[in-house]
Amino acid sequence: MDLIIREVQAKDKAQWRQLWDGYNQFYQSDVSDEVTENTWQRMLSDTSSVFGRVAEVDGEVVGFALSVLHEGTWVTSPICYLEDLFVAESQRGKGIARQLIQALVDEGKEKGWSRLYWHTATGNPARKLYDQFTPVEDYVRYRMNL
Repeated sequence: MDLIIREVQAKDKAQWRQLWDGYNQFYQSDVSDEVTENTWQRMLSDTSSVFGRVAEVDGEVVGFALSVLHEGTWVTSPICYLEDLFVAESQRGKGIARQLIQALVDEGKEKGWSRLYWHTATGNPARKLYDQFTPVEDYVRYRMNL
């Protein structure tokens, strides 16, 4: 398997969109086309804090990691929030998600980010992988849609 982790590119749109739709189906979410297009455009923008990385196997995009780089009040260097991580069902179990996360860890160390964090559902089977990177924190998330 020839795996490459790289920045998302305009040519990836159709393959990314298929994965994005699968990701939203997995989380039983209904993200509008307007929001999806806005997310895509922000990933391609040099001025947006949203950025994307894709996993490419033999020329096919099979996974993605979408992140947001932001400031924090307890640190002086950027914080990376891994907001969305997904690997095509047919490609799971091959270490692709691990390599997407590791690529962010490596990039963060290289660029001087203070930390990388993410959230997931309690019952997500990917927690077996996440637990290998770092222990789960003892925090409760509150979310209010406005």
